[in-house]
Amino acid sequence: VRSLHSPNGTRAMAGWWQPAAGATRAALETPCLVLDLDILERNIAKMLAYCTDNGLHWRPHAKVYKSTALAKKVVAAGAIGVTCAKLSEAEAMGAAGVTDLLIANQLVGPRRMERLVALRRIADPITVVDSPALVDAVSAAAVDGGVVIRTMVEVDIGMQRAGVPPGEPTVELARRIAEAPGLELIGIMGYEGHLLLEQDLEKKESAIAASVAELKATRDAVVAAGLPCPIVSAGGTGSYPFTAKQPGLTEIQAGGGVFMDLLYRRQCQILDLEFALTIHTTVVSRPTEDRAIMDAGRKTMNMEFNMPEPVGRADIELTSLSAEHGIARVTEAPGPSVGDRIALLPGYCDFTTVLHDRYYCFRGDALEEVWTLDTRGCKV
Repeated sequence: VRSLHSPNGTRAMAGWWQPAAGATRAALETPCLVLDLDILERNIAKMLAYCTDNGLHWRPHAKVYKSTALAKKVVAAGAIGVTCAKLSEAEAMGAAGVTDLLIANQLVGPRRMERLVALRRIADPITVVDSPALVDAVSAAAVDGGVVIRTMVEVDIGMQRAGVPPGEPTVELARRIAEAPGLELIGIMGYEGHLLLEQDLEKKESAIAASVAELKATRDAVVAAGLPCPIVSAGGTGSYPFTAKQPGLTEIQAGGGVFMDLLYRRQCQILDLEFALTIHTTVVSRPTEDRAIMDAGRKTMNMEFNMPEPVGRADIELTSLSAEHGIARVTEAPGPSVGDRIALLPGYCDFTTVLHDRYYCFRGDALEEVWTLDTRGCKV
């Protein structure tokens, strides 16, 4: 057995190994994440085509997959760049050669300002602000560092998280950016995330239209004030089929759909994308006729939105997770045997991938690559 890649720095473990290229899934140690490259590529193509067909760029969020290798793949497919949740995530992307980066959270503090300036020297990040104090801080850092930083206003279009109110408050902050040395006003962004779980699809579409209309009206007000607003960014996987149809946007941030999961399928009703990512486990115990125990628990997968579900097996149902074990009810005798492999669909990929160090990437039945989750742990 040989390694395709060395382990990830401080996460190296004694005895760590992985099978050679061409190996089958049966050669994997469990629990682990398995990525079907054919399905992944179809999902990427579908999401990109949907954005393109609606006249939009695609800037998929990298917070779900946490891998510079996958970020490079979506950019090579045609994405304009990627969206990052944290500055450290963007730093890793920039170092890997992914340079068009939207950091979709406010960066606060002198150390982060220094790091943002350093990132600007190797990439072209967009920073997001929602207060005059933050505009002034980024401006001062940019001037001190001799760089120009693209800057965007975050607009609260109903999420009630971060962001300034639409309309005149956004115009005022945009004007402050435009007048600040070292900054380039590049546009506005909003997120209709409060509408993802609406089950009535007509109501969902109508509510998303109204929410995005606030963003468009705000963009129009910014332009009417004589200020530039070339980028209007929004959209998540749970809403993008409706969001992408709304006038006024220039790009979509949805990224989780490249993997898909049960949250997006069940609660968000995203039906056109396939499940590319699975959690592979092994049955390690059959203590009773009606119970099977897997070697994967809460340290491997998440059950907050949906319990992970077995793929292609109607004889078991996962009922609970402890730290290291998955407990399944056997619904049809005889059920699985000790040693059987069980593949599970993730309940929510964002809360699952962060528990792993690598993806085992298969083309058909053969292992093709192993990708490190090299932005996992990027929280600052």
